[in-house]
Amino acid sequence: SSGINAEWPLRPGTADEVKDTIYKLSKKGLTPSQIGVILRDSHGVNQIKHLTGTKILRILRAKGLASKIPEDLYHLIKKAVAIRKHLEKNRQDKDSKYRLILIESRVHKLARYYKTKSVLPPNWRYESATASALVA
Repeated sequence: SSGINAEWPLRPGTADEVKDTIYKLSKKGLTPSQIGVILRDSHGVNQIKHLTGTKILRILRAKGLASKIPEDLYHLIKKAVAIRKHLEKNRQDKDSKYRLILIESRVHKLARYYKTKSVLPPNWRYESATASALVA
């Protein structure tokens, strides 16, 4: 087998079929980019926007299934939490300490951008102490 889903042949379905699949995959806990990869690889839908007229994130937002934190910010926070955990065990790791500073500055920069675009609330703050709860 070449990894093609038998129940949905390798052809783009209708916009409603694709949206239903997006909702199902989102409820399984997948991110919009993961959903796009699955639709591309398993369902033969190369660009969701061409088929439905809107992007995956907008489709999820309209249904109320989008996450509270944007995906790119979420992954940066997750990376910072992993490095911080590593530094607890390996305090002498100067390179990781430096990389953590770089990653956290990117988190702050992205958070500032998302606040101006009203994606995050104006009082949202990244705090390293509570960051692990955000990505749990």
